[in-house]
Amino acid sequence: MADDRFPRPVLRTRLYEQVAEQITNWISENGLGVGDRLPPERELAARLGVSRATLSQALVALEVIGVVMVRHGDGTVLTERVRTGPVIDAIRAHADRLPEIIEARDALESKLAALAAVRRTDADLAAIRAALEEMERDIAAGGRGVEGDEQFHGAVTTAARSSLLAQMMGALEDLIKETRLESLSQPGRPRESLAGHQRVADAIAAGDADAAAQAMHDHVMLVSDVALLREQP
Repeated sequence: MADDRFPRPVLRTRLYEQVAEQITNWISENGLGVGDRLPPERELAARLGVSRATLSQALVALEVIGVVMVRHGDGTVLTERVRTGPVIDAIRAHADRLPEIIEARDALESKLAALAAVRRTDADLAAIRAALEEMERDIAAGGRGVEGDEQFHGAVTTAARSSLLAQMMGALEDLIKETRLESLSQPGRPRESLAGHQRVADAIAAGDADAAAQAMHDHVMLVSDVALLREQP
């Protein structure tokens, strides 16, 4: 009887995955540690013989798995010693769980936005506005708006006044942080995300629960369009 258990198809290694692995190998070979900086992106791209776009995607992949932190105006800084396992496996493990994280975010945050529209206080609205202003300032300065983004979603969660849903969001915090970094590193995404936040904020301020839920759903779907989930050669 024939064995139906065929091997899994061989996955082609994407260029940014290869670059990420080359970077981690270079880090290990040169004995770099926590707090050390990588060369400027332009120099690093030239050394590796790849485009700035491919290098940027590789650095984002390393950032979401916790190897580096990309700081606006401060370069790329190592946040931990390079893991001993293949970095490509870590990147793909992250990508594999993204769809479930997106589903959970959509369900939880759409409900939180609807509740916030009904339960928010003037103080909550002030916190939401402050988060939007922080994100705007960072983007205008050339950053990705990561901290303002995190503050905005936190302010909406607080405004919903649901301790159980807040606990559930807290349980997802690290996973959502990974998707936030990946999403806000997409070209043009910080501005698109800020516009989505504004639509959510407007609906919450108007007390329109249905509109707030729809605006949050649309926002989560937009920011969930990330390069790690797209087919690439």
